[in-house]
Amino acid sequence: MTKHSLQVLIALLTLAIGAPVVAQELSTPPDQSAPPAQTAPTYTSKYHGDPARSDSEFAALAYMRVVMRAQMLFNKQYGHYAISLAQLVHTGTFTQRMVNTERGDYTVGFKSKKDNFVLTLTPKLLDAQHRSFYAENDGKIHGDESKAADADSPVVEKHRW
Repeated sequence: MTKHSLQVLIALLTLAIGAPVVAQELSTPPDQSAPPAQTAPTYTSKYHGDPARSDSEFAALAYMRVVMRAQMLFNKQYGHYAISLAQLVHTGTFTQRMVNTERGDYTVGFKSKKDNFVLTLTPKLLDAQHRSFYAENDGKIHGDESKAADADSPVVEKHRW
């Protein structure tokens, strides 16, 4: 890299880092004493039709899909659903690490009988970007932003395994 290219790169980096700060300072009147309002970061969809409203929800829904798929594969192989998350290890893409019920901003609830299962993900803080989720063996994931999700909550996505 030549000395001139290095100088240009440093100048561009300085502009990229400093421009937002300068713009912020210029847009705030000097006599304003209140701090600027904080807004929630905007979520960027990961794929077409992504039902998530935040990265946290995206991770929670992905976990639910893996568990639901593992249950369907387990049922196909053994003729009944797994009665614990530990039984699902090495079924589909379900790993030992996924047995842990603390999943970032969410806590997993899992109840199963041989002919059905209920999977819930409950956020530590329930709000519009952290809905609660509920699923059974019917392939539907339900979500609710005002209470614990259940079978009567709106369907967020459907799967056919």
